[in-house]
Amino acid sequence: MGSGTRRRHRWAALLGATALAVTGGGALACPASAEPQQVDFATHCVPPPIAGIPPIDGTTTAKIAVDNATPKVGDTVTVTYTVVKPAASNPVDIALPADIMTPTGKVTLGGVQTGDITVAGPKKNEPVPGKGAFPSFSMTGTFTVTTPGAITLSPGDYNIHTSYILELDTPCTVTNPPAPVSETVTATDGGQTNNRAISLGTASGKPGDSVTVTGTNFTPGAAVTLAGRAGAAETADKGTTTANAQGAISGTLTVSDKATTGVVAYEGSAWSDAKGAGPAAYVVIDDTPLPEGSQKVNSSVKAGTLSMTQAGDTVELATVDYGKGGFSRGSLQTVTVKDFRGGPAGWSLTGKVTDFAGPGGAKIDAAKLGWTPVCATKTGSPSTCQPGSPGSVGSAGATLASTPNGAQTGGEFTVDARLSLNVPAFTPPGTYSGVLTLTLT
Repeated sequence: MGSGTRRRHRWAALLGATALAVTGGGALACPASAEPQQVDFATHCVPPPIAGIPPIDGTTTAKIAVDNATPKVGDTVTVTYTVVKPAASNPVDIALPADIMTPTGKVTLGGVQTGDITVAGPKKNEPVPGKGAFPSFSMTGTFTVTTPGAITLSPGDYNIHTSYILELDTPCTVTNPPAPVSETVTATDGGQTNNRAISLGTASGKPGDSVTVTGTNFTPGAAVTLAGRAGAAETADKGTTTANAQGAISGTLTVSDKATTGVVAYEGSAWSDAKGAGPAAYVVIDDTPLPEGSQKVNSSVKAGTLSMTQAGDTVELATVDYGKGGFSRGSLQTVTVKDFRGGPAGWSLTGKVTDFAGPGGAKIDAAKLGWTPVCATKTGSPSTCQPGSPGSVGSAGATLASTPNGAQTGGEFTVDARLSLNVPAFTPPGTYSGVLTLTLT
């Protein structure tokens, strides 16, 4: 890995303003429940200056759904936050056309796991009449389960961004956070972590040579399959061994398939991420005899490194107003990843951020920073870049982009992200700075 594999990405979030409009109404809160339900909560919405109306305190009706209500620790849960009835409306007499609204927001976790999930919705809506109510919309995001037990999900702040004539925002915050619980998931410990590992007696050999495979932390007495790999696919090379009373294995695998680029070991007759180890890299050296009168002409391709560079080390986010708060937005400095290693391994680019320190000891929590990653692959690259999921970055970190393992990997990639810092309404004025650290592995 090159020297660019780890960078400290410093940036200052200058707080100061953005803003569409809202309707009034009384605040109504439903009691919390462990069952999924539609809830109402008091909401403070800030219309844009162009509307010429003051902030409105209204009521939002919302619900939260998950794709897995009984996840295991380590599982990723997809969350859908649906605003059934926004506390906001078109502030002008001009009708708004379809597909100009882009919602973003957050879901608040409680119980055994706390924090905020950043959610985002597509740029899609029905036409909105002049002074008419905004339609219902849904936003999605994900979180990773870290602790067994009951995890509650409550709707949080949201923002309606419109792109029509002007780029405008209507930030709506929960008046008395957290809002009522709409959904509860119950997480289990998910069993033991897979700590199986293998190593090879040699990293290369001629077709038909045998390689010694040793390993640890397999189930004592389990039958273990040894197999050749070409990326994610198994080759014709296979063997078996048995784990001893301590869970260690030692066996030999005859490697004849010239397509083999690695070796794996797994319990049973079929590969399983939960009970497998590897791949460990292995090169088959072709020594087929030459026909008489022939000459073998050799060349070589030198393997390079995995590295990254970035267009800059400072990001200036848009300002928000004291007393209004809302989303302070900007874009990540473009990161260029170059994978010139060759071989079957992909890569992963992750990021984590510190709290945002401000004047007089004031701060904005790291969980308030969310991103929507995007990445592009240079034409001709063997691998294809995959962006991470939109969501909170936080101090625990999140994936910005990655490429999968494969028979042949590598290439050049550009990675970006739309950043949004959810600033509480009465955050003390001043400059707030956090450090976003990117790690390439």
